[in-house]
Amino acid sequence: MTIAIICTALLGALVFGLGFVVSWMRGRTGVNFGYTPNPTDRLYKWVRAHGNTTEYAPMLAVLILLVGSREPSTWALWMMGIATASRYLHTLGLILAPSLDRPEPLRFLGALGTYLCGLGLCASAYLTL
Repeated sequence: MTIAIICTALLGALVFGLGFVVSWMRGRTGVNFGYTPNPTDRLYKWVRAHGNTTEYAPMLAVLILLVGSREPSTWALWMMGIATASRYLHTLGLILAPSLDRPEPLRFLGALGTYLCGLGLCASAYLTL
């Protein structure tokens, strides 16, 4: 259960950390609502990173805690860690990319890891019935 708790805490830190940075950047730029949908704009990148993280992190956290509470196999523990790392990779790919309108390797790897590990955790949760 320790790995599940650590992964869930890291996902929570990512969501709240990104939310804090978006709020800080809004105060710094004076943009209190919305954003300019410019794929090179820093605020836009941070808002998208936060939005995308909040779409996936909660379900991953639920799956990780569910699977972690049922004596997970070694491969399930790896899925938890890789899923968490994938969310961080995806976030870095969004924030560090020169522009969001072009493919970026970190973003791709993060998305792929999220999808594959998320599905793996779903399968693990189902198989522990």
